[in-house]
Amino acid sequence: MRRECVPVVATGQTLPAAALAAIGALTFVVVGAGTATASAPSPGGAGHTTATAEIFATDNTATITDPADPRLRTRLVRFDREVREIIRAQGARAGRSTLLDGVFWSSGLKQATYERSREFDVNHVSAAGLHHLADVIRKQYRQESVLTFRHLPRTSRETNAVDIEAGGVTSRKLHDALLADPEARDELGGGSVTARDGRLILIAPLADLALARKFVAELGVDWKKAEVRYGAEEFVGG
Repeated sequence: MRRECVPVVATGQTLPAAALAAIGALTFVVVGAGTATASAPSPGGAGHTTATAEIFATDNTATITDPADPRLRTRLVRFDREVREIIRAQGARAGRSTLLDGVFWSSGLKQATYERSREFDVNHVSAAGLHHLADVIRKQYRQESVLTFRHLPRTSRETNAVDIEAGGVTSRKLHDALLADPEARDELGGGSVTARDGRLILIAPLADLALARKFVAELGVDWKKAEVRYGAEEFVGG
């Protein structure tokens, strides 16, 4: 499954080729992929979230290609507050949010692009409600699409993706690994690292799990220490 753009897509950027088709999300777990294994999330531990769902979003509408661009130093404080208010206004419960440094491959530009964004934990929300929330955020901040990931059991018929998380990854390391692996950059598109503690967050289709595992190894991560969550991913676009 080819993914040609960032999870959070700003006006003027190219939508992912697979965004409106079957879309997957990353969780460091294996679905029919031989004997590969990874750690399950541990409540209260280093794992990122145990929320019902997640929304990945930004208020940026520019394509940033310079890693030294000052816009990548924003902490998106006002955006954080405003999105939490939107979540509550739509009847869901806002959990914590996490500041992210994203590195993505642009097939059009033939180079890496960068994005400051936030991941928002959302509770007490249905699939339809999550879609609506993402659409409200997309319109409010003039985005072409917003990524959602709804946590589901591995055996759910709706599960189509995984959310892979692991510590010890920098945005520079993610950048270098993407450039060194043409298959990963074309198929996975890129990923994000938490700005505070350097934790990889990789969202990808189940069909690309073997490739994601290989890419994680290239980042120097021990697969057994990675955490994987199953779920349903959606790029909510106009």
